[in-house]
Amino acid sequence: MAVERTAVNPVAWSVEMGFNQGEVVSGHTRTLYISGQTAMSGDGKPRHDGDMAAQLALSVDNLEAVLGEAGMSLANLVRLNVYTTDVDLLFPHYGVLAARLAAAGVAPASTMLGVARLAVPGQLVELEGTAVA
Repeated sequence: MAVERTAVNPVAWSVEMGFNQGEVVSGHTRTLYISGQTAMSGDGKPRHDGDMAAQLALSVDNLEAVLGEAGMSLANLVRLNVYTTDVDLLFPHYGVLAARLAAAGVAPASTMLGVARLAVPGQLVELEGTAVA
């Protein structure tokens, strides 16, 4: 059975920002819960200290790597949580993430939270997701 996704948007403003208020998903057989992905190298070293745009891009790369290892892609993402130590700094760079989601043809239900710090010092953004196939 193919995965069917139905956007739920009682208001339209969120679609312009690249996310749906909700998504009804049916017909899936596998669910992947993705731990927070940050700007870490393959050997576990933090990268791009203080550079929000570069950290966001590498975080998306790492998110895609987990998806790929599970035989999925950004197109399977139905939920995305974005944690940042600086919401105001993230907004000018959010297009990095929004463009990659748009290219995959998805607008997952999303939450953005400002937090005091992330687990690894120097990290500015962390992405956590749920994907279905």
